[in-house]
Amino acid sequence: MKKIWPLTFLAFTVTACVNPSVSSSSSSGVPNGLLPLTPVEGCGVQTIDNQWVCTWTDEFNGEALASENWNVEVNGDGGGNQEAQYYRSENVTVSDGTLKITAKKENYLGKQYTSGRINSRYKVNPQFGRVTFRAKMPAGRGTWAAVWMLPLFNRFGQWPNSGEIDILEYVGYDPGTVFSATHTTKFNHTKNNNPSASKVLVDPENQFYEYEMIWLPGEIRMLVEGNPYGTYRYVPQFNQDVPHDDVFPFQEEFYFIINLAIGGSWGGVQGIDALAFPTILEIDYLRLYQWDYANHDLTAPETPTALANSQLENTIHWNRPSDDTWVSHYAIYLDGVKYREAKINQYTFVGLEARSYQVQVEAIDFVGRTSPLSDAITLNFGG
Repeated sequence: MKKIWPLTFLAFTVTACVNPSVSSSSSSGVPNGLLPLTPVEGCGVQTIDNQWVCTWTDEFNGEALASENWNVEVNGDGGGNQEAQYYRSENVTVSDGTLKITAKKENYLGKQYTSGRINSRYKVNPQFGRVTFRAKMPAGRGTWAAVWMLPLFNRFGQWPNSGEIDILEYVGYDPGTVFSATHTTKFNHTKNNNPSASKVLVDPENQFYEYEMIWLPGEIRMLVEGNPYGTYRYVPQFNQDVPHDDVFPFQEEFYFIINLAIGGSWGGVQGIDALAFPTILEIDYLRLYQWDYANHDLTAPETPTALANSQLENTIHWNRPSDDTWVSHYAIYLDGVKYREAKINQYTFVGLEARSYQVQVEAIDFVGRTSPLSDAITLNFGG
């Protein structure tokens, strides 16, 4: 929801990607006893490609917002972006099978506009998965609609250090164009360098479109109507000056936010058309899918390659191995003995005795299969 700039940096690539296809099989022989997934009751589409299983959904079929899924925000804080609205619960409704967030031109507690914002914090907090939702955008100059995510716990510090994922943003002064973006310590809008992607659609203010995010370890992909238009990927070789969380802190739990802001540092750069109100952001459903690892993760990861010392002191990095699905984490070995684990393909050593070590890395997938150990490199730990 922060202001974005249409730039792409070497930490990420904005490319067309497709989901890998894996044949189905039984779950026998899964090393860690992981069971096949069962679709959650009520999900409109239970599986995608027979491999992604719907594990949570809000179909917005009731007459009120589901309190077990959502928190309603009430404040006039301006969202951190100098926005013009006051968020009220009255502006968030569910009817006729959709969530409706309505922005109005009305004076309320010192603000000239009201609107709505909801979040799933402490209620729905995924870590990886495939997110799909069907939405129709609000019309009008000055509107700024978003479906986005923030970290459940700021493990790496306050914004932007722990990351932000903008699955969809739409500003009314640029009708027809939808945006996605990420924000991190090294790449964010305050530095005019955060990666973003955009796609022009036909009349998204009067037509529903399906938006998707495929969120994997080390990679985030964005799609509209099944068409990829943006990929955000961690490439350690291009970011040797900083720890991985400065570039890609997206290995933790995040929660959803849906809101319709008015004005602000991006939505309001061409002013606000007061005659455009009321206007509505409408969501048909929001679904979360998880990969059915027990049925589809059939082989061990390949050996990590290109293990190397980084420019960052006492730090190593390596290439992510290919796998039939994805690597869950890595085991780091010192002189042939397992030392620590890493969530992503960079690791900084601390607290070692100052001497030389032989370092190797092992990849571990989500069902517990392990790769062979990588070739060893020498780490000269400097204390």
